[in-house]
Amino acid sequence: MSAKSMVQTVAFQTPYSDFTNCTKVPVFMTDPSLPEVAPPLMPALKPAAHPHLRFRGARAITALILREMSTTYGRSPGGYLWAVLQPVAMIVMLTLAFSVLLRSPSLGTSFLLFYASGFLIMRMFQEVVSAVGWAIGFNQALLAYPRVTYVDTLVARGVLALLTQIMVSAIVLVGIFLYDDVRVILDFAPILLAYGMAILLGFGIGTFNAYASFSFPVYKTVWGILTRPLMLVSGIFYIYEDLPEFAQTVLWYNPLIHLTGLARMGFYADYDPGYISLLYVALVACIPMFFGVLMLRRYSKDILYK
Repeated sequence: MSAKSMVQTVAFQTPYSDFTNCTKVPVFMTDPSLPEVAPPLMPALKPAAHPHLRFRGARAITALILREMSTTYGRSPGGYLWAVLQPVAMIVMLTLAFSVLLRSPSLGTSFLLFYASGFLIMRMFQEVVSAVGWAIGFNQALLAYPRVTYVDTLVARGVLALLTQIMVSAIVLVGIFLYDDVRVILDFAPILLAYGMAILLGFGIGTFNAYASFSFPVYKTVWGILTRPLMLVSGIFYIYEDLPEFAQTVLWYNPLIHLTGLARMGFYADYDPGYISLLYVALVACIPMFFGVLMLRRYSKDILYK
C-alpha cells in the first residue's frame, strides 16, 4: 500500500480526533477531492433551575401570609380571639333583638342557627373582598422587590382571610349546635357550594377593588358607603319569600341573597328556594375579576411609582 492510500484510509477511519473536550474537530484532510464534513452540532443544554427558585411564587405567598398574620392578628391583644368574638357578638345581638319581637325564626326553632347561617356567608364575602381589595395599598412597599408581584399580595391576603373565616364559621356553628342543642340533618353540598361562591365573589369584586382603590383613592370611601346597608339587604334576619313582590324584584340583583338562601338549604331540609341563580352570581364575580386583572396587568408598573 502506498503512503498516499494509507493517509486516505486513516482520514476516512478517524476524521475527528480531538478527545480533550469531547468534541469532534477535523484534524487533516489530505485529499482535496474528499467532501468536507461539518462537525455535528451539540444540542444546547437548558440550565437547571436553582432549587430555591422553582417555587418562588409559593414561597413569596407563604411569606406574605405569615407577615399578614403577625401584623393583622399579632399586634392586638387576643389576636384571633377577636375574629371569633365579633361574629358571635353580632349573632347574639340579632338573636336578643328579634327573639323579643318574634316567637320563632322564619326557618326552624333556633334563632342563633338561623342568623348564623346567613351572617357567616356574608362575613366570608366581606372579609375576602376587603383583604383582596386593599392588598396593594397594604403591601405597596414590598412590591419594590422583584420576586413579589401584585398577584402574590392579592392571593396571600385572600387566602388568609378565607382560612380565618372558615375557622370562625366552624367554631361558631359547633358552639351553636352544642349550646342550643340543635338537631338537624345537614346537607353539606349546598353549604360548601355557598361558601365557595362567596369566596369566588369576594375574590372577583376584590380584584376590581384593588385596581379601583389604587387608581382612585376616593373609591374606598365610596365602597364603604355603598356596602354599609349590606346586612339589611342580604337576607340575614329574613328569607326571600317573606318579602313583598316589589322587594323581591329589587333584592334579587343582590348576589348575597342568593348565597344566604343556598346556605340555608343545607341547614333546613324542608327549605327549597326557587329564586337562586348561581350563573348570575358567577357572572357578578367573574366580570369584575376579568377587568380587575386586565387593568392591574396594564398598570402594574405604575404601582411602584405612585
